[in-house]
Amino acid sequence: LFCITFLSLLLPNPTYFWAWKSQLSQPVADLVLRNGVIYTSDDSLPFADSMAVANGRVLRVGNRSFFQELEGYGTQVLDLGGKVVVPGFLDSHVHFIDGGLQMMQVKLRGVNKKEEFIRRIKDAAQSTKQGSWILGGGWNNDLWGGDLPAASWIDDVTPNNPVWLSRVDGHTGLVNSVALVLAGITNLTDDPRGGTILRTANGEPPGVLIDSARTLVASKIPEDSVDDRREALLRASNLALTRGVTMILDMGRYYRCDNKVSHALSEWIYIGGVKAFSDGSLGSNSALLYEPYVDHPDNYGVQVIELEALLNMTLESNLNGLLLLLVAIHAIGDKANDLILDMYVVCDSKSQMAQVGRL
Repeated sequence: LFCITFLSLLLPNPTYFWAWKSQLSQPVADLVLRNGVIYTSDDSLPFADSMAVANGRVLRVGNRSFFQELEGYGTQVLDLGGKVVVPGFLDSHVHFIDGGLQMMQVKLRGVNKKEEFIRRIKDAAQSTKQGSWILGGGWNNDLWGGDLPAASWIDDVTPNNPVWLSRVDGHTGLVNSVALVLAGITNLTDDPRGGTILRTANGEPPGVLIDSARTLVASKIPEDSVDDRREALLRASNLALTRGVTMILDMGRYYRCDNKVSHALSEWIYIGGVKAFSDGSLGSNSALLYEPYVDHPDNYGVQVIELEALLNMTLESNLNGLLLLLVAIHAIGDKANDLILDMYVVCDSKSQMAQVGRL
């Protein structure tokens, strides 16, 4: 789980920068915003009409008459015309790198017909080298009536490529028959702990994998290259900034940490905590419930990780030489929430920081 902050005009609370300003000799602004409604987050000056910025930091916030001395050769002056400026938004739960990677893959979000689903995969197959993976996602079976897709939908258009397509909630994946063969999944394959291989009436796997069962195929997909991750980060960053999001908590895990790793990775990226899953999702019928699902009376959801393992992870999260780590545990179903909340009672509140994600 990572926190990423972006250099932005809209990030700071102006009260943090007065001390910094006083250390400068004759500061010159790179950018001056004027004639706006600037929300400062400072009770002593809730709104201002002008703001000066240098080297990505706020020099001054206030009335226009106090800004001329900060303007120099090369200063860009923008007249906001009464537009509102606010501090940058924080997105506290986002899958940032994964989202950036999905921007480079087959997009199925919003598809509401089987025919369109198949067409997009067919188009992708025509531009993909034989043997290479076709990756994508965002599909939502509720948009076309609720029936889950199957490998049979896409097998004819992907005879030479393995396919992995994640559901919009990220808890269910669709694969084609090529991918099933690569993963060795047959009617004899047992469901892994915390996951489900969906099966037809005769026991055959139609290509739908839920929660931890996804790893049976996902583990066969080659790791993304450094260049791909860099491009994903840039794409996701640009999209975030266009929405005014200047800090995010990425609920991802992209490298191993050992006891010697520094808590602060850089000025802009640092370890924000630890995340784990207790159950699945409602959309995938895998959230852990006390009562069965109405449309699947034998299904109560799945417990992805055993409670003892989650407890040990929480207790050990601050024994690795790092600063205090936030422990965020995904819990959707009512039973999952009860289990995790009871577990937190066991944890020492003075030494552990924990939260339940997606209550």
